[in-house]
Amino acid sequence: MPSGGRGIDSSAVLVDGPWTHRDVSANGIRLHVAEAGTGPLVLLLHGFPEFWWSWRHQLVGLADAGFRVVAPDLRGYGASDKPPRGYDAVTLAADVAGLVRALGERDAMVVGHGWGGLLAWTVGTLHPRVVRRVAVLSAPHPLRLRGALLTDPRGQLRASRYAFGFQVPRVAESLLTRDDGRYVGELLAHWSGPAWPRTADHAEAVRRYREAIRIPKTAHLALEYYRWVLRSTVRPDGFRYAKALSEPVTAPTLQLHGSLDSCVLPRTALGSGRYVAAAYEWRLLDGVGHFAHEEAPERVTGELLRWGKD
Repeated sequence: MPSGGRGIDSSAVLVDGPWTHRDVSANGIRLHVAEAGTGPLVLLLHGFPEFWWSWRHQLVGLADAGFRVVAPDLRGYGASDKPPRGYDAVTLAADVAGLVRALGERDAMVVGHGWGGLLAWTVGTLHPRVVRRVAVLSAPHPLRLRGALLTDPRGQLRASRYAFGFQVPRVAESLLTRDDGRYVGELLAHWSGPAWPRTADHAEAVRRYREAIRIPKTAHLALEYYRWVLRSTVRPDGFRYAKALSEPVTAPTLQLHGSLDSCVLPRTALGSGRYVAAAYEWRLLDGVGHFAHEEAPERVTGELLRWGKD
């Protein structure tokens, strides 16, 4: 399998800043985290094709406001362990729940973007005792997403065609890593709103994410997330997951979504509140695409502060 990672190793994601880096053992694996601040725990879960650094703005803003903020590299990404298995949502959610406990905390506000958002929904249902509050960005409830792929062929199904291409072994890995990760940069531009790609912050993000996807094994394991979510829909493990997720989240839940998100359409995410048996708020962010926390960092940080302090 092409690794695309010649000359790149996990040290590429150990970005210096007003945070500390360390490794934490959780659910039988080692997870790299960036951490800042003290206070109630906020756990920030990144999406594809990123790593912990996507939360750089919120790490600082939330820590300055009196929270202990931890942003891990998810299993298979960045400087975290890259075992060959465990890329189903149930195991990944157990990673997150185990991380809360390994950090010595009783619970956390779990915040997730994209794939991290799907995990936030899952942790909220399967591990409610470790979840104080939930905030999801650019991520419908998993059952809403599954339904939209079936009922909205000209909308969400078309928007998700990239994920069907990700099912092809070796070809998809090569797509992500060739030309120094050029396709990752294309996804960042295509899924963003019009403002962010014109900034120096976007240029730096493209450079870092193109580099991080080329760390050996990362491209393959990032794709395993997508392969599980599609292939499991017709397997017993997928049926069990869907049945479990039909139970509502019992933690207060905030849902933020960019009005210009072309990866996960707003109409797909809208209606996820039916799976929440607690306080629920929906916020549509005008002029913002898929990467809301990077495109509109001050607004997203403000929403998280408001939600976390309620």
